[in-house]
Order: sequence, then C-alpha cells, then structure tokens
Amino acid sequence: MTSLPTETPSTGVAQHISRLAAFAVSAEARPARLGCLGAALLTIGGLGAGSTRLHDPLLESLHLSWLRFGHGLVLSSILLWAGVAVMLIAWLWLGRRVIDRSATEYTMVATTGFWLAPLLLSVPLFSRDTYSYLAQGALLRDGFDPYVVGPVENPNSLLDNVSPIWTTTTAPYGPAFILVAKFVTILVGDHVVAGTMLLRLCMLPGLLLLIWAAPRVARHVGANGAASLWICVLNPLVIVHLMGGVHNEMLMVGLMMAAIALTFAGRPVIGVSLIAIAVAVKATAGLALPFLVWVWMRQLRDKRDMPAVRAFAAATAASVLIFVAVFAVLSWLAGVGLGWLTALAGSVKIINWLTVPTAAANLINAIGGLIFPVNFYAVLEVSRIIGILTIVIALPLLWWRYRHTDRDALTGITLAMVVVVLFVPAALPWYYTWPLAVAAALIQTRPAIAAVAGFSTWIMVMWKPDGAHGMYSWAHVLLTTACAVVAWYSLYRAPEPTPEARNQPSVS
Repeated sequence: MTSLPTETPSTGVAQHISRLAAFAVSAEARPARLGCLGAALLTIGGLGAGSTRLHDPLLESLHLSWLRFGHGLVLSSILLWAGVAVMLIAWLWLGRRVIDRSATEYTMVATTGFWLAPLLLSVPLFSRDTYSYLAQGALLRDGFDPYVVGPVENPNSLLDNVSPIWTTTTAPYGPAFILVAKFVTILVGDHVVAGTMLLRLCMLPGLLLLIWAAPRVARHVGANGAASLWICVLNPLVIVHLMGGVHNEMLMVGLMMAAIALTFAGRPVIGVSLIAIAVAVKATAGLALPFLVWVWMRQLRDKRDMPAVRAFAAATAASVLIFVAVFAVLSWLAGVGLGWLTALAGSVKIINWLTVPTAAANLINAIGGLIFPVNFYAVLEVSRIIGILTIVIALPLLWWRYRHTDRDALTGITLAMVVVVLFVPAALPWYYTWPLAVAAALIQTRPAIAAVAGFSTWIMVMWKPDGAHGMYSWAHVLLTTACAVVAWYSLYRAPEPTPEARNQPSVS
C-alpha cells in the first residue's frame, strides 16, 4: 500500500519562496519592482528630509549629517519626492490592472512586501508621532501615568524629538498601545533609532491582519479581493504614512478589519474581542462595534431561530460583557485607568483644512475678513461645536439605517467613520485610512477607484516629509491638485475588464 505524499513545513516554505522568486522576475511584478525603487528613494531621501531627529549622532558617525542642511537637504528632498512620485506611479499602474481585473490577490500581497521592505529601514516619514509614542511609553516604564502627565515630566533623550505641541499633552491612546510603547522602551531604553525600528515592527501585525481580512470581507459581500487590497493595503496612505510614518492606526485598522471578517464568518465572540483590543489601541475602532451587534443579532435570529428582540438583547449584552472584560484586563495589565479618554480633546491643537469645521472657519476668516473684522478662534470654536453636534446626531441615525444586512453594516461603519473624520475638530492624513479600509469592499467601480486614486494622491502630495502641510501655500495647493487630477484621470479612463476577465477569480 503506497502512502500519500505529504507536504512538510520546509517544503511549504520552499514552495512559497520559489513562487515569490518566479513572481519577482515576471512581467506581472513590474509595478512591484518600480514601487520598490520608489520606496528605496524615499528611505534614502528621508535620511535628510524626513522627520529626522533634532540631533542625530548616527548620521554624524556615518558622515552623512550634511544631508540635512543646505545643498544636502535639497538633494535629500529631491530623492524623497522622487520616491513619492515613483510609488504613486507604480500604485496607479497597478490600479489599471485592478480595473481590468488582470491583477490577483497574490500580486497585491507580494507587491506589498516589495514596497514595504526598504521602508522598514527608513526614518519616520511625514510625521514625528513615533517620538511621542516612545516618550509616552517611557512615562509608563518609569512609573508615571501617561494619562495624567505629558512627556515633559520625564526628561530624557526621547523628549528632545517630541514636537513641542505634544510635550505637555497626555496620551490619547488606549492601554494596549501604551503597553506596546512601554515594551519597546524597556527593550531599547531611550535609544531613538532602535525604538523607531522596533515600534515599526510592532505595527506589522496590523498590516498582516489587514492583508488577511480585507479580501475576506470583500468576498463576503461579493466584491473583488485584489481591488480591496489595492485600495486599503497598497494605498500610499497606508504604506508610506502608516508604516513609513509609524502610526498606531496600522494596529487599530488591522484589528478592526479582522474583527469584521471574523464576525461575518460567524465568530462574533472573537470579533468583539478584537474590537475591544482595537479600541484599546485607539478609540475610533469603537465605531464598528454597534454595527457588528446587528450582524450578531441576525446570526442568532437565523441560526437559532430567536425572535429579533431577544436576539438583539443577547447580542448586545454579550458584546458589552466581552468588551468590558477584555478592556478591563488590558487596563489592568497596563496599570492605568480611563484617563486617556479625556486626552482625546488634545486634537483641538491641530489646525488644518482636513475637516469641515476647521476649513469653514478658515474660509470665513479669509473671505469675511475682507469685509469685516473676524475673530478666527471664536469662529473656529463655534464651527467645531457644530461639527461635534453633527457627529452626535448622525451616528445613531446611521446605526439605525444600516442594520439589515452585512453589506449594510460595512456601509454604516464606513459612513460613521467618514462623518467622524470630516467633522471632528481636527484630522490628519492617515485618519482617512480608517474609512478606506472598511469601504474597500464597497467602492470598486471604475469611477470610485479613480476617485480613491485622486483623493489619496492629493493627501499624499499635500503633506510635507517633516510632518507639516502645504495648505497655506497656493503654489503647493495647485501643484497637489494637478497631481490629483492626473491620478484620477489615469484611472477614470482605464479600460474596463472584458467579460472573460470579469469571471476570473482574484485569489490565484
């Protein structure tokens, strides 16, 4: 009797490596190779033009400190922006393959690895938040409560690189992320470079969860998995801002999307547990929980033949108990309370045009100021109050309106996040990765994909490598808008898939 051949783990790994090697030299990998070049340029240029340390002995020891000043800074800036341009071109090139359905999920996953590898070695890009994360982790490590005091209370070399606006601000992040930051600072001490690298590696599980979950959610609602990955994983806002910039949104979004995928798959207990962990990273993930209660309710009603009211009560009670239990354990492990919720108001310090209230105040000040005196900060306070009221009114209405199907749940979560991002007092570029991740399964028509390309390009080019923005420079705004229009048009005019391509699976 002949035994059947079995695949050992080493054989499986060898097959994956062989497949990746074959992909790397194939025509299918051209966007991957081009984007890898762009990421390498970003990494090199970031040494001088990125969100670098104020005093960098590593660059000095390598005799590269000249990259941060004078002609060296000009060269670094050219290399960095060339990297951004090359990565955007590669992303749009891949987007055309998404539209004609010639791209597969494997292409997207392998391409992610090509684009990410160089950025794992880069300095923080387009944001200095990673320095704040490390300083807040050091607070907990050294016996301070980061929800009571700001980094300024714990002088060390980490504090030197925190943006002045955040040195006195308490941590607005949940206990799970504060634990991660504490873990990093315990391992590397106050070493900024090692801390940045390790913290970026701590974001990788979020990216892997997003890669795992996004296509599953898409297939659950009859959408294309490869298109979903293009929108919410390979998007430069994710690769460059979340991973290159080392933002905790990467963990939050990955956990949230995994929670949605598992709940859709009939495992709501694990799903709600992951939502609790996601909220313990950043509070925004909590917007998804009320909609997942509807999903759980329908599963109880359909599988256990429960009356709707009883199923809703059971799903709600179980969700609350699981959420509270998981969150309490994480808070206990971190040794902190709920003080971080009060720190969420710290975003009022940010003033840019990315939210409706702040944009409205800026317009009133700019236009109205030509006719009569305007107190900008008084107008801003009123517009932000109106924005908060808009959120408070809209969220319950969305929760009730989008309750009937799993697709409704995705739509409701997306719209809830869009409302929050648009009407909170202030937003930052990477905030838009929240709704994009959830909406990736819903916005896969050619016009929608083109709109995603144009919008993402606009946000990407508008932000400067050191974390500032160009919204008060007309030249920068016009250049950014021109780039966004080119990106939109390049995909809006892309050829639609043939009937044969429409029927091809995207998972191969």
